[in-house]
Amino acid sequence: MIDFKQLAQAYEQDMVQDLKDLISFPSLTDESSISKDAPFGQPLKETLDWFLKRCSEYGFDVDNVDGYAGVASYGKQSTALGMLGHLDVVPVGEGWSKDPFKAVIENGVMFGRGTGDDKGPTVAALYAMRILKDLNLPLKHQLQLIVGLDEETGMRCMDYFTKHRPSPDFGFVPDAYFPLIYGEKGIANLLLTSQHSTIIESFHAGERPNIVIGKANFKVKVKHHQEAFEWYQKAHRLSMDVNVISDSLVEYTAYGDYTHASTPHKGINAAYHAFNFVGSVYHDQLASEAASLLADVMGKSLNIAFDGVHMGWLSTNCGIVNVSENKCELTIDIRYPNDVSIDWITQRVNERLSQTSFTSKVIAHKGPHFVDPSSELVQTLHRVYKEYSGDDFTPPLTMGGGTYARTMPNFVAYGMKFITKPQLPHVGDAHQKDEGIEIEDLVLATAIYAKALYELAYEDA
Repeated sequence: MIDFKQLAQAYEQDMVQDLKDLISFPSLTDESSISKDAPFGQPLKETLDWFLKRCSEYGFDVDNVDGYAGVASYGKQSTALGMLGHLDVVPVGEGWSKDPFKAVIENGVMFGRGTGDDKGPTVAALYAMRILKDLNLPLKHQLQLIVGLDEETGMRCMDYFTKHRPSPDFGFVPDAYFPLIYGEKGIANLLLTSQHSTIIESFHAGERPNIVIGKANFKVKVKHHQEAFEWYQKAHRLSMDVNVISDSLVEYTAYGDYTHASTPHKGINAAYHAFNFVGSVYHDQLASEAASLLADVMGKSLNIAFDGVHMGWLSTNCGIVNVSENKCELTIDIRYPNDVSIDWITQRVNERLSQTSFTSKVIAHKGPHFVDPSSELVQTLHRVYKEYSGDDFTPPLTMGGGTYARTMPNFVAYGMKFITKPQLPHVGDAHQKDEGIEIEDLVLATAIYAKALYELAYEDA
């Protein structure tokens, strides 16, 4: 019996060095350097070129898909088992105690932007494939590692790939949690618009629909009401600032708590409180209407509350607010289970909006992704995870986030974050400051991926 843990440990030094080298690339989309062979900018082109060169050095066939994605493959079989990773990262943000592109290692933890999302897991997938290539066992499916460059900003890379290359027949995405994610909620972005008059002079908050607004700055054409200002903060356990510009113009700032839109209940939406404050204190109709629409993150306030059998409850988040010249625009992110449809959502929302001055339109939409949890793929991956982790309790899961799995049929998300393992307090998670991973988790994930490839793709497994 092959001990993949022992084999992964033998590759640890090389694996860590490759990840350190990969982290050193500031692989962010750069609009200023976009060209025909660099559709997402020069930094990402350089990252992809380096990665494919390293894969070629390890003996894999490589394919640069016009700068949108890359493929490292092993075998010439007519069917393919694929792994999908991404080399782009989110912006660094503030508050780091380490250089985000130096891959500092302290006490068994590697820090750096992309260590967890998704360069570390992608390197683990590469080394799983390298382990199996070096074993030289008979294949029944070709092995592919496909890397994209635009996962964080729209997945255009996978749209291009699926139009210009054949998709693997099945596989997994190392960009989520163990034991595995067999379903991802649908994601719809709705733009709610009202042109009702308002005392709000200006209000602009949020940058992306998929982030709960943690800070809201807004100007109101009123006389400041200090007692109500203090009452609102105490009543809602909220922090607010005030800047009295004149007797008829006041600037307020409400502070909430940022989090991902797939888990809005973990944050506090400052934009909701901005509208609720203006509506309840100054009796502004537009603000009151907006607050009533944003009051609940489980869809009740938009008439779309639903609890799915597999994927759980539908969630909503207001991620962008723009108010000026008596025009209000709210961008709403909706994560919905596969039991309902986008048509059901829009019909119910419009019924609710008919009672207000707001109208709506869908500005972006991706349907739910679902793989039968009783399928051979899910059952095999879960069995391998249990064997190598010792976790016999945690079942396969679904989530509100989105991965590359939704871009191809018969794909699930598979690690590499261990959901049963508490996050170290000094180590940031994906998208956070001081993002990091434990080296032992990188090695264990590699062993799990190697065993999974062996079980799914080798003749004698």
